[in-house]
Amino acid sequence: MTYAIIETGGKQIRVEPGRFYDIELLTTEPDEKVTIDSVLLVQHDGEVTIGQPLVTNATVEGTVMRHFRGRKVLVYKMKPKKKTRKKRGHRQEITRLMIDSITLNGAVFAAQGATEQEVPVADETPAEEFEIAVE
Repeated sequence: MTYAIIETGGKQIRVEPGRFYDIELLTTEPDEKVTIDSVLLVQHDGEVTIGQPLVTNATVEGTVMRHFRGRKVLVYKMKPKKKTRKKRGHRQEITRLMIDSITLNGAVFAAQGATEQEVPVADETPAEEFEIAVE
């Protein structure tokens, strides 16, 4: 399994190819490609590459699916016995990003269309083929 830890919108997110993530608003249009260069860690088949603070020559490519607004957060401030009340709401602007591939030093470690290697199942031989000797 291949994954990377990226930094976007002041947050660190663990991302995998073929999955989508909700991040802070990006200034791109839907269906546009985005390349994120601030990669903090890349893990591929047990081999971990850690940046200091960023991994050099590592990128994560994704496609913007859509922009939307998050759930409303209510902030209610009140001072008792003073008749002071403030009720404010906030909805965060969010971008849904589909991760397409993780690249390190020009080698694409994981792409969205790539499938994992199929592990062959042990050969199941029917019991009828074995001869059972009864004495």
